[in-house]
Amino acid sequence: MSPQQPEVNPPAALRQAVPLEAYTTWKVGGPAEWFAEPNSQEMLLALLAWAGREGLPQRSIGAGSNLLISDAGLEGLTLCLRRLQGTQVDPCSGLVEAQAGEPIPTLARRVARAGLGGLEWSVGIPGTVGGAVVMNAGAQGGCIAERLHSVTVVDPARPDVPFSLNANALAFSYRHSRLQQEPLVVLSARFQLDAGLDPGLLLERTSANLQSRTSSQPYHLPSCGSVFRNPEPQKAGQLIEALGLKGLCIGGAEVSTLHANFIVNTGAARAAEIQALIERLQAEVQQHTGIALHPEVKRLGRFEPAQR
Repeated sequence: MSPQQPEVNPPAALRQAVPLEAYTTWKVGGPAEWFAEPNSQEMLLALLAWAGREGLPQRSIGAGSNLLISDAGLEGLTLCLRRLQGTQVDPCSGLVEAQAGEPIPTLARRVARAGLGGLEWSVGIPGTVGGAVVMNAGAQGGCIAERLHSVTVVDPARPDVPFSLNANALAFSYRHSRLQQEPLVVLSARFQLDAGLDPGLLLERTSANLQSRTSSQPYHLPSCGSVFRNPEPQKAGQLIEALGLKGLCIGGAEVSTLHANFIVNTGAARAAEIQALIERLQAEVQQHTGIALHPEVKRLGRFEPAQR
């Protein structure tokens, strides 16, 4: 990549050749040609307009969980939305609006303290509101689709016209929404929660859910969370573990010895090694069980086929 100096303000918001490993929970990823962390919706829309005028591809990331970025990096503009934070809570109606970069664990605790129920399951999800909506994130038997009221989005082709979509317009299914196929950027989301509940009990339930996740999953090493969708009624982790693949390594990427549906970075993994391990697990499970595993993780950038 050979970035050229942009011809539009705000130049202070734009940075060149920024390594993305610091912006993903796997701690891998090459440089972004152009990179910015907008701290307001106005700045975000201005940056989208700039990318459009310059004819550059653009994409948005949040906390960088559930994301595998190529070692070669990303062309065009990469926007990290994790600074777009803020939540408005109506404890009477149970309606909550959260900005796209609001961390899910922060939101879960905040609404519990307000006596609003329905998001206790989400406290262990290491992502942001925007990413959780796009992926229909779920855990502990709950998912975003069950509580989402509506979402405010913008089409990068028309960044001056944000608009709202009701939850029933997002075609939610297991770890899926229409936002995965369309170039819409989530600005904020509104949730309908259960009002008038006991904050103490909600916080106790929230803490118990977090303890359950941290005790059974490898939070001590960089990962993306669950790598594969569960091929119901089977569980991806159980299929991988049954084949004796816990601890399998390719370079610095390892199938977690604690939970087989996690691939961890043991210290110096490259994105290509993680991708090769994903493909190896898919091949092994397909060969021995006939079941196709489909990744939850989203890939960005160029990946070469793994050498087996």
